Amino acid sequence: MSKDALSPEYREDALAALRSTAEPGQQLDILIVGGGVVGAGAALDAVTRGLKVGMVEARDWASGTSSRSSKLIHGGLRYLEMLDFALVAEALKERGLLIQRIAPHLVKPVPFLYPLTHRFYERPYVGAGIMLYDTMGLTSGNSRGVPMHKHLSKKATLRAAPSLKDDAMVGSIRYYDAQVDDARYVANMVRTSAHYGATVANRVSVVDFLREGERVVGARVKDSETGREFDVFARQVVNATGVWTDETQAMVTDRGQLKVRASKGVHLVVPRDRIQSTVGMILRTEKSVLFVIPWGRHWIVGTTDTDWNLDKAHPAATSADIDYLLEHVNSVLKTPLTREDVEGVYAGLRPLLAGENDSTAKLSREHVVAHPVPGLVVVAGGKWTTYRVMAKDAVDEAARALDGKVPESCTSTIPLLGAVGYKAAWNLRHRTAEHYGVHVVRVEHLLNRYGSLANEVLELIRANPELGEPLPGADDYLRAEVVYATTSEGARHVEDVLARRTRISIESWDRGVSAAPVVAELMAPILNWSPERVEQEVAHYEARVEAERRSQEQPDDVSADAARLKAHDIAPLA
Repeated sequence: MSKDALSPEYREDALAALRSTAEPGQQLDILIVGGGVVGAGAALDAVTRGLKVGMVEARDWASGTSSRSSKLIHGGLRYLEMLDFALVAEALKERGLLIQRIAPHLVKPVPFLYPLTHRFYERPYVGAGIMLYDTMGLTSGNSRGVPMHKHLSKKATLRAAPSLKDDAMVGSIRYYDAQVDDARYVANMVRTSAHYGATVANRVSVVDFLREGERVVGARVKDSETGREFDVFARQVVNATGVWTDETQAMVTDRGQLKVRASKGVHLVVPRDRIQSTVGMILRTEKSVLFVIPWGRHWIVGTTDTDWNLDKAHPAATSADIDYLLEHVNSVLKTPLTREDVEGVYAGLRPLLAGENDSTAKLSREHVVAHPVPGLVVVAGGKWTTYRVMAKDAVDEAARALDGKVPESCTSTIPLLGAVGYKAAWNLRHRTAEHYGVHVVRVEHLLNRYGSLANEVLELIRANPELGEPLPGADDYLRAEVVYATTSEGARHVEDVLARRTRISIESWDRGVSAAPVVAELMAPILNWSPERVEQEVAHYEARVEAERRSQEQPDDVSADAARLKAHDIAPLA
């Protein structure tokens, strides 16, 4: 096992280290609350400045918004139309950094078609915008990492995307953005933070903040696995809880609060053979834009953009949401998609800074950092692509209140674990396949998920060849990946593996139900589960899938929310 592994033993040591902050002289410099992309980014930013850092997450890493995005790393073409040039330029700079330096194994260029539907005036108008988009990427200070755009005739468009209706467009422009497995990226970044010395623990929730007068000096936390509570002391606390910002702020103060509105975004996953195309597509709708995104052996179709005021942990997709997406994508497809074509559905919540506008689609994606009371920094808003800038700004604000000079952020120069040596490992993939006696396609799959750490998974297979077998109902994933997720990536439950360390819950027809018993049996010896606990884990996962399916048959948010909440969260360990 790697010394950087987020193993069960690491978690026990991390909890002990967090408890020890109550001892004189042992307090953290910064405690980060929230283990999504911004919280994990802040942990990496702070620890690589030489600070003593802790991070806690109430559920699993990236279990909220950060694992339920459109999986895109993009500048945001529609923000150009809103004339938000600064936001686009910032995002394109980050896109270049992620592709070229920080995570080339996880962030990959992906081509899109922008269909043109009006003759004469639309091509120069849209073309000028995409030319500006590409130019801003070139001048961002990093190599852009993606090819330039290209104008396509109607005939060339149909060659690239034969599934498009002949009358759906008069031509198109092909341009590039990038995509990422969002949950895997966050887990990798958490592990990279631990590699540099951060103390991180998932399934640890904040039940209250510790105060000395007006100042926040730490947090009272609860280990959800055991039910035990203890205090964690820190000189500064960073609240990076996304759509839960209002609730966590309210534990401290009602003064000068940032207000966050949750906007629900629903995505569908369909098999790759249902849409014949070599490229993704971006389509205009009356409310926003619709993406059709290549995703391995699948397509992701999304997204919706509607207010959500119900349960934030388990946002539910309705039948109306699914119909909306199918109706809009079918408007351009020769062979319409049906409900039977949908393999997976997922819903996430965007944390938007509250504004006067009734439409969440028109709220800004800018982020804000505030210091509402001494000792507490709050970061909110923003978008997935610019997480690193949000994290930097939050740590900058916290650093200003620390004694002594804190170095500047250096995360623009720090690759995530698995990035260094990835390109060489990719070039060596045929030799690696021969060395381990596995098919080169399996090696490519592992390299695209683990980068240069793929050999650690292959070593598990060498030690136990049975781990080289695929999981039931999910041929893309190997049993070794379950073991690796549990020993090295902090997975604590079957749901963590099926929904986030892998994406089986949205990529398989049965949404992971047939894989769940095998996953539980593989996790059991590592986590010391009893046979009763194995049964409980499988039953919980099956109930989750059934509740999600029921919610997706409901006509509105209220009934969908009620259906989804019939499946309770996993109980604490006995």
